[in-house]
Amino acid sequence: MTSPLNRTRSRRATSSIAVRVTHTVLGGLMALGWLLLPVARPGDGRPPEWQGKGQAVEEVSAASGQRGGTSADDLVLPVAAVLVAGSLAAYASVRRTRRARTRTTPGRAVPGTVPLAELDRLAGQSLVGTDDCVRTSAEELDSVAALFGPEAVEPYAEAVEFARAELAVAFRLWQRSDDIAPDDEEARRLTLEEIRARCAEAGRRLDAEAPGFDLLRALERDTPAALASAEARFRKLTGRTPATRTTLAGLHERYAPSVYLPVAGHVEQAKDRLVFATTHLNRARQALDRTEAARAVACLRAAEGAIGQADVLLAGVDRLAGELVVAEDRLPAALARADACLARARTVPAGAVGGALSGRVAHTASVVADVRRSAADGPYDPLDALRRVLRATAALVGTPALARDEEDGPFLRDEALVPARAAVTSADDFVTTHRAVVGVGARALLAEARRRLAGSPLTVADVQRADVLAREARQLAERDVRTYGNPYAGPEADGVGGAVLGGILCGGPVPEGAPAADGGPRPDGDPVDPVGDGSPAREERPVANGGPAPGAASSGSASGDGVSGGRTSGDGASRTAAADSLGVASFGGPRTRYRRAAAVPAAVRTGSATPPPGP
Repeated sequence: MTSPLNRTRSRRATSSIAVRVTHTVLGGLMALGWLLLPVARPGDGRPPEWQGKGQAVEEVSAASGQRGGTSADDLVLPVAAVLVAGSLAAYASVRRTRRARTRTTPGRAVPGTVPLAELDRLAGQSLVGTDDCVRTSAEELDSVAALFGPEAVEPYAEAVEFARAELAVAFRLWQRSDDIAPDDEEARRLTLEEIRARCAEAGRRLDAEAPGFDLLRALERDTPAALASAEARFRKLTGRTPATRTTLAGLHERYAPSVYLPVAGHVEQAKDRLVFATTHLNRARQALDRTEAARAVACLRAAEGAIGQADVLLAGVDRLAGELVVAEDRLPAALARADACLARARTVPAGAVGGALSGRVAHTASVVADVRRSAADGPYDPLDALRRVLRATAALVGTPALARDEEDGPFLRDEALVPARAAVTSADDFVTTHRAVVGVGARALLAEARRRLAGSPLTVADVQRADVLAREARQLAERDVRTYGNPYAGPEADGVGGAVLGGILCGGPVPEGAPAADGGPRPDGDPVDPVGDGSPAREERPVANGGPAPGAASSGSASGDGVSGGRTSGDGASRTAAADSLGVASFGGPRTRYRRAAAVPAAVRTGSATPPPGP
């Protein structure tokens, strides 16, 4: 293939540099010959004594008018010619350099420059990969803190906070890049480069602390104790599952479908993670009995990741039940505040304001009446009802002509925090348990929602905007999962599909700019070999919004088990897996090669027959 730089140039143009060098050398030789010409002219028949430094040279220098001598006037013209030639060459060089830097014509880009579209894709991959590494590191940090205490993990907690702060700035830059004018490519390129730089810095900090973290955990030396701790957590979660199922059934009976639909599949997904966990806890125990420390550690890490996600799924149902109770308790006070604002608004003379106040009064009164009717008629959504009442009241209070109460702002802000925090937490849990396929769009919206909730001073507008962004992030993340496929739609196997979907097993390379397996980021985006044995990582399959789909097997994969990150060959036939290599998520990113050598009873079916689109 021909590069864009060479398509607009003649094939003979490659020799232009050699021609210029040749011309320069010839010009220099001619100038030197011209400079020595007066000295080499014949004299009066008496050859000067060149071997001596004395008399001949001194006589030639002294006799300026003597034939065969050299005078200062003879050197003026050659020296002037040399100076002029050098000045012209320097001017031409500076002009060419400046023109090359400022040239914007198509096909004449500087060699090595990444196209803007490719740079945008790489920046999105860096954000997704770094966000996954931060989430995984935080999860493993919590597990270690429970064993050794918060003081032991303080340096690593600082590293995670540093990476999280860099990632938040990078997501903010990603949001701002959408506001850059389309024709301002230079500004957008600088923004994308800064995003990649911040992601790489976050990855470097995590990878720098990863060896010390591994020494603190000492899984290879203390595997039995860690395995016993993981089994205890597993038994606790298994005992919680029936109670959580009862709680979910209560939500189904008491509230509207919009309440329990976001968590309707949490219990089944938690069971899927626990199936995966029990399988790999058993494998870790067997490997430990065979003194295969590396395999035992890899299986233990995978089981711990599944246990952690099962905890997130079960806790999400219980937390939602508590949030609904809080919303129910606060709804009467919000309705009373709305009635008070309506009463004040109705006292304003009709001629003192335009139609804005009267329209908002009518809208607020309609919302209040509708919410009261829904709460009285039967199952309803307390969070949505509280959200609607507070939004209508805030719009009414914001009318300039309405006399404001000093307590309106703080009251509305505090009450609006209930549905906003519920939306942010719900979206965050969904991204955590489906992070292998959730793209950069949903993550960026979620990061912006968190930023607004963490603002100071916090206003009603910030809280309401965070609520909207979090709900949009959840919808976009659900769309990414639907595009990828549903690994829970087929017959239950060993939970590998859910583990890959949740990012517990990482089958693809670490995205460019994210923390790598060997203690540093990979700016070239080469696949990572977590073991270091030279075996290639599996091919990355991009999905919607620039998110990678770890677990996508390449055409040359030797697994052939029908489980490729939740996708199958389409016939649903059962296949066996001789050896399926997947990276195991750990502190700072995937650094361990996990090898499963068990047969999969049935292929995992998906809910989508079409492959995910490219970036």
